[in-house]
Amino acid sequence: MTRKGLLLTATTLALALGAPAMADTAQKKIALSNNYAGNSWRQAMLESWKRVTDKAVADGVVASADAFTTAENQATEQAAQIQNMILQGYDAIVVNAASPTALNGAIKEACDAGITVVSFDGIVTEPCAWRVKVDFVKMGRDEVEYLATRLPEGGNLLEIRGLAGVSVDDEIHQGIDEGVKAHPNFKIVGSVNGDWAQDVAQKAVAGILPSLPEIAAVVTQGGDGYGAAQAFAAAGRPTPIIIMGNRQDELKWWAEQRDANKYETVSTSIAPGVSTLAFWVAQQILDGQEVPKDLTVPFLSVTQDSLDQSLKDTPEGGVTNVDYSQDDAKKVISESK
Repeated sequence: MTRKGLLLTATTLALALGAPAMADTAQKKIALSNNYAGNSWRQAMLESWKRVTDKAVADGVVASADAFTTAENQATEQAAQIQNMILQGYDAIVVNAASPTALNGAIKEACDAGITVVSFDGIVTEPCAWRVKVDFVKMGRDEVEYLATRLPEGGNLLEIRGLAGVSVDDEIHQGIDEGVKAHPNFKIVGSVNGDWAQDVAQKAVAGILPSLPEIAAVVTQGGDGYGAAQAFAAAGRPTPIIIMGNRQDELKWWAEQRDANKYETVSTSIAPGVSTLAFWVAQQILDGQEVPKDLTVPFLSVTQDSLDQSLKDTPEGGVTNVDYSQDDAKKVISESK
């Protein structure tokens, strides 16, 4: 019997038994639309995608899983990229979006063309798309809650934000703002954009420090902690508590400071491998599974107790990470129903 005949027989049997017929995804093509790759987190995200999807293609789970990154972090450019993917006949598009709303027109075009769209990290609000997200608002609140345990008298805070206009930046900022309102003994006395990159953050912090009073702590978004520490050191200012973002250079600096003067902090971020979870969610949707539109995954944290192991497991220049499997995706889907 031919392969097609076998598939027809399996489908007929499934229908006869009253079970839903599952689609075969071996011939399905999935694309990644990414808006930015200018920091270590995004590089690790792309590496995770390639590592997991290359194996999925080799195993015959899908036909292809190509990744595309726009040259600039511009929603118009990413919208055009998505429109090209529609024309190229992809069955699913996984999106790390430049804007939660500006891509909605292109996303709707994809959905209308019968294409599955799964957004992650930078999610979209178009109702036809799925969203794999972290509670970034809680992440921001938790930073201030941690500082409240360390600094019960409060103090002045410097906030380092991410990429302007991206939903992740807005949500973490919202959480930090909520945390400060809940603990009014803290005050944000300065704010800069670090673009989730150490070099950008260092330059931005160095530029604002001369105008700031004494800083008790720095609230961050990831990829900016080491840059902030370097800026304080260069300015000859006392090192505040800096919330870290799971980058290897941050963890290394933290461990060095801990060993030298018992420095304490916490590190938290979304795992770059969330791209692989979004891939598997798209594959499951193409396979006919019922998947809720909104899926929430926990963020990845490093504490004083887990610092040494996390640093050991994080490659030089990289980010603390985890790749997700198909079974992980199935578990997240099941728990979200």
